[in-house]
Order: sequence, then structure tokens, then C-alpha cells
Amino acid sequence: MQIYHSRTVTYSPAYTIVPTYECFNRCTYCNFRTDSGKSPWMTVSAAENLLKQLQSKGVCEILILSGEVHPSSSRRQAWFQRIYDLCKLALSMGFLPHTNAGVLSYEEMQKLKTVNVSMGLMLEQLNPLLLNTVHKYAPSKVPEVRLQQLEWAGKLQIPFTTGLLLGIGETEDDWWETLEAITRLHQRYHHIQEVILQPHSPGYQQTFDAPGLVLYKLPEVVFKARQILPPDITIQIPPNLVKDDRWLLACMKAGARDLGGIGPKDEVNPDYLHLQVEALQEILQQAGWQVVPRLPIYPQFDDWLSVELQAAVKRWRCSV
Repeated sequence: MQIYHSRTVTYSPAYTIVPTYECFNRCTYCNFRTDSGKSPWMTVSAAENLLKQLQSKGVCEILILSGEVHPSSSRRQAWFQRIYDLCKLALSMGFLPHTNAGVLSYEEMQKLKTVNVSMGLMLEQLNPLLLNTVHKYAPSKVPEVRLQQLEWAGKLQIPFTTGLLLGIGETEDDWWETLEAITRLHQRYHHIQEVILQPHSPGYQQTFDAPGLVLYKLPEVVFKARQILPPDITIQIPPNLVKDDRWLLACMKAGARDLGGIGPKDEVNPDYLHLQVEALQEILQQAGWQVVPRLPIYPQFDDWLSVELQAAVKRWRCSV
């Protein structure tokens, strides 16, 4: 297997804030969502108290990760405003916000661009047959809708993270087709920072009765993805979902170069504890890799930001 050149692996010192776990989608593999009314929304004052405690902890990225309120719901505007207010608060307290709140309108994305240094949305898989299985009750998982989000991000010049969920009933050909779709959009807009290759990892809440992705396949997917994706897109592997160090190191050798946000809890996969930075450094450094922190925006995108956001990023660039 060919070695992808750099020996540096990055991660983002991050903390995840969840405005609400409620979600109108019912993906059968989900271990995150709750029903409407069963997840009190995080208040701005509660977030402020939390963020004050993080200001001395070396946290840079605040990931605003939310369940989705239906676009036609009477609560949609209040939900969006809460997300916006949390981003604005995090920014005002010296953090760099990155939002992943599911499918948004063009106008919502445009507004969030003013209080985020980057944003994200997983494509997961583009095979429409999944709408008859794991996405049967998940209206916002329509492939064309999610591809449109990536296109809008490009038009709005939003530095963007997307990715694949591997092992939810798709084929290997589906992997390559999804990666090729990401490549086509990136070649048009040059806005994709990272592609996450996330192995399906069963949790206690899900109803999807299937084993997780066999991990020996993951380095092969990374290797092929590295051939398909443009070289300026970084491939990210969630290390807490790759429990065997051999396969994590094999993914790095195959071309992965980022470990994502490292914080106290993986909200999407709560059954899989994050390895902390010291443990990751020990694993990777013994094999000749250097593990270094990064910001949630890559340097080549800094001039896409407003003057205010550029100033916030510059302060972190001088300290990381």
C-alpha cells in the first residue's frame, strides 16, 4: 500500500454543545435523537456558564451539533435563532464555532456564515434505496437535498466538512460514487476542507440490526478515497470508532491525516468514548507520526471570512 507523504496528523481541541437532541428524522442507526418535547433546549445562559469553564481548558472549536426541527414547524424559527445565538455567544467568548445542524435553507446557511468559521453536513450515502430502509422515516436524508447543501455551501464560500457513513446497507460502489460527487462539487467551488470516513458502530439506542463495519476494510476505503478526492481535501477518521490501533495506523498509512474534534464525549456515538490526546499521541508517535492541534478552519479559507471572524481566527493562529 502506498504511503501518503506527510507524517503529521491533526486534531481539533473541541467541545460539543447540543441545542437539542429532538429530531424529526428517525434514522434507524441513530444513537443521538429524542422525540419532540423530550429534549429541553439548551438555554443561552446555561451555555454561557459552560463556556466560561472551558475558557481555560485549551478548547478552540465549539461544535454546535443539533437535532433537526421540521422546516415547516412553528418552532423552526425559534430553533434556528437558538443555534445562531449559541454560535454568536461562543464567538464573543473567544471560541471558534462550527455548526452541523442538519439540512438548512439557503438563507439560514447565509446567516450562520456570519457567526461560524466553518460548517458541516454528512452526505452519508447517496444510494436512494436507503430511503426504503435505514432512511425510510428520515425526510432530510434525501440525497439530492443533501447534495444541494454542499452546493449552497460552495456558493456561499463556507469552508465545509462532509463525509460518508460506512456500513448502513450500501455497496462499495456507492462509496466511490459518493466520493466522486463530493469531488465534482469541490472542483467547482473549492470549499470542502475534510471528508470524514465514519464506520457504522452499533449503539444501544439504535433499532438498525446490523453489525458495525469490519474495520479491516477501513484502510482500503481510505486508500481508494485518497485516489478519488482532490489532494487539498483532508481525510478524517474518528479514532474512537477504530478501537484496534493497528487499523488506526493503517488508515494513516493509507492517507488519512485528521482525527476530528477531540473532546469529552462523542455525542453522535455516545457508546464509544473518545481517546484523549495523550493516548492518541502515544499510539501515533511510536509509529513515527506527529500529532498536532488545528483550528476548525484550514488556513487557505481564512480570507473567505468576515473581518470580525478573520480577527478571531488570527488570534488562535498565533497561539496554536
